[in-house]
Amino acid sequence: MYRTTYDSSFSRIYLSSDGQYLTGLWFEGSRDEVKHGKNFIDQELPIFEQTKKWLDIYFSGKEPSFLPTYRLEHVTPFRQLVIDQMLQIPFGKVVTYRDIAENIAKIKGVDKMSAQAVGGAVGWNPICILIPCHRVVGSNGSLTGYGGGIANKIKLLENEGHDVSKFIVPKKEVPYETMQLV
Repeated sequence: MYRTTYDSSFSRIYLSSDGQYLTGLWFEGSRDEVKHGKNFIDQELPIFEQTKKWLDIYFSGKEPSFLPTYRLEHVTPFRQLVIDQMLQIPFGKVVTYRDIAENIAKIKGVDKMSAQAVGGAVGWNPICILIPCHRVVGSNGSLTGYGGGIANKIKLLENEGHDVSKFIVPKKEVPYETMQLV
């Protein structure tokens, strides 16, 4: 496995690859970091160049017109359904866990789907930003459940033009006004 870094304006981001495909993207110091292991060879690869180009466009406040090639390992059919839903969330928009659960229930032809199960699948996502789990919020507007850290989620939403004062920072999180953003 290979790794490189990308420095955004507010945090270092790690990218991992199997040599051909992007296999991970996470924020330094986030709880997502433990998902990816530690045994990497630091090396630049064409997939990293492609992903950094995507990130440059994204962090300039624009929606990239392409998606770097990626591979998800250990993806279950349910996780894939959730990922497919996240990939449909437009730049600058958010949906709720409940919205995704309702869409999946329709796809599966069932009456109901658990928003909590959707939350688990969203939280499993190993490729943040590109697979936009930061665009999923609680039904009350809560910025809950982001493995990359709530401060980073806020910065990503701001980058997409959101007025983050309209969202709720969970009580167990540090209030936005007093956050020390990395």
